[in-house]
Formats: sequence, structure tokens, C-alpha cells
Amino acid sequence: MSDSSVRKTVKERYGQAADAASRGAKASCCSPLGKTDPITRDLYDEAETGDVPAEAMLASLGCGNPTALAQLREGEVVLDLGSGGGIDVFLSARRVGPTGKAYGLDMTPRMLALARKNQKQAGVENVEFLEGTIENIPLPDGSIDVLISNCVINLSTDKEAVLREAFRVLKPGGRFAVSDIVLRRELPPETRKSMELWTGCVAGALVSDTYREMLAAAGFTAIEIEPTRVYTSDDVRELLSGSCGTCCGSKVEVDLDAIDGVVMSAFVRATRL
Repeated sequence: MSDSSVRKTVKERYGQAADAASRGAKASCCSPLGKTDPITRDLYDEAETGDVPAEAMLASLGCGNPTALAQLREGEVVLDLGSGGGIDVFLSARRVGPTGKAYGLDMTPRMLALARKNQKQAGVENVEFLEGTIENIPLPDGSIDVLISNCVINLSTDKEAVLREAFRVLKPGGRFAVSDIVLRRELPPETRKSMELWTGCVAGALVSDTYREMLAAAGFTAIEIEPTRVYTSDDVRELLSGSCGTCCGSKVEVDLDAIDGVVMSAFVRATRL
């Protein structure tokens, strides 16, 4: 699959997710409509999302809660790669306070429109949403204290470029604090080929050792990958039971035994010295 075809498909699926959230439907990592899936389910505590706009919650397609793990501090500048409806941007803005700032970057115009609508509804001033790709971040060198992302880097076909850009925009001492889908070992080739599973957050994921190597090559140190949820064959079966089990009108066949325990949500930490 070409880079452009992956990007086009990801952009369209996440645009559909924005439309679904605007209509009051809950999106999922696999499908923008219907019930949540085992990747996106139960990520946030209700106490921390009580004042987050409902449409931001409905558009959430993450696999973790990076804002809860990033140890954000008052006055810091945060960037969320692939910010979607804005939930992690709003939670970050609250944590860094009025002297800090939270940027959200997204390539999908419909998601950006939804996020800006949510910002207006929430009345949050220390937030700015930017249009662009995570491979080419539209911010200056050394302008960010903390870079977060929630189940987005796995979708890129040029992860080396993403990590180089992350390193570039971070200040010395800046922190990379990302929730992502990570593999414990390589996936079967037929799963890698599935476009639907790619846009469903699975087939584009890196093996953990490869993730570490790419971060180190980009210049990062103090690299840690902490599993937060490991998915069983039953979880994968549930993921495939919806529209992501069908690609181009035909059923996607996956060896569930071969994928059992291979896919995990993880918190990925690293530092720019």
C-alpha cells in the first residue's frame, strides 16, 4: 500500500468519526459508528472529563490516556499529535494552567472543525489547533516542553520522520509521552496487508524493539515502553466483528491464534537531552 493511499484512507475514516461525533454517535478505533471497541474503551476517569464537551469524548479514538501519565506541570507547553476532537488537548490545557499552552495538530479538516467547536463550547483559551501532518509539524525548533499523542503514530507510514520531528520541536530536556499501539512480535503478513486493520490502529504498529531503535536513532534517551493493556484473541475477534472485519466488500481473514497476545496498548516515554 502506498503512503498516499494510507493517508487518504486514514483521513477519510477519521473524518467520518468527526461526523459521527457531531451527530452524537460514539466513534471507535475500528469503526466511526456504533459501540466502542476493546482498544478505545474505558480510557478516561469520569471525574477528569466532567467538563469536557461531549463531542470531544465521542470523537476520542485513542488507546490510552497520555495526559494522566505525562506528569504535566504548570506553565508547560504541550503538543498533541493527531489531536482529533481535542479531548487530550483540553485535559492538557487544564493541567498546564493559564500560564501554559496546549497545541493540537491534526490533518483532518472535519476533526479540526469539531475540535475548534468544542474549544468554543468549553471556553478554553490556552489552546490552539493546527492543521498539518505529524511528519511535518508546523512549529519551530525547540518550542515544546512535552509531546503527547494517543494512538496516532502507529498510523503513519513514515514513523522515522514523525520521531525526528518530535525530537526537533522539543526543547532540551523535553519529554516524549505517547500512548500507542505496540506489537510484542511481528504480525502475520496477511494482517499487515489489511488496510482496514491499519486504520483500525493495529496493522501499522511497530514491534517494541523497533520502536526503541527508532527513538534512539532520532536522538532520544531514557526510552521506556510500558504495557497498559494486552489484547487477547477474543479482543481481536470483537475488533473484527464490526466494519473493520470487511475490506473492499470482502471479509478480512485473520488467524486469531497467531495474533493472540501480540498487540498491546503501551505508554512510550523518552527524553530529549
